[in-house]
Amino acid sequence: MTSKTLDPKFVLTLDRVLAAPVAKLWRCWTEPDLIRQWFCPKPWLVSEARIDLRPGGEFYTLMNGPDGERIPSLGVFLEVQPERLLVTTDAFRPGWRPNDQAFMVAEVRFAPEGEASTRYIARAMHWTEDAMRQHEEMGFHEGWNAAADQLEALAKTL
Repeated sequence: MTSKTLDPKFVLTLDRVLAAPVAKLWRCWTEPDLIRQWFCPKPWLVSEARIDLRPGGEFYTLMNGPDGERIPSLGVFLEVQPERLLVTTDAFRPGWRPNDQAFMVAEVRFAPEGEASTRYIARAMHWTEDAMRQHEEMGFHEGWNAAADQLEALAKTL
């Protein structure tokens, strides 16, 4: 089996250079008060965030829409490499409890790109093509790009 065979098949990717240093983007991803400010595209907002930054630790956000929508997302961190990599999934709940409604694994990579910029790669990896298409139709590209713009803007203020 080659490493190519192990690559996920149903992936949506955002790959950008953000005009902010890795350390500031990392803070925005790992501090609940900061993640609430950028994590979903406006007019949506995150009203609650919990982060236990360790493999198996909780990653929770409660997103609120302009028409009263409430979308909770509870999962765990699978991997944490400070200022380099975050991997989360909703396939497990804290305590490694399986979730029967798993949607994706999210992988976020940070790499310095010059003095004060960062190569930011965010991948949403899905179990099925249908789930990937559903995520795309929900507005993956527009939404994740808008959130990345908000992330960059917030990081510049730190």
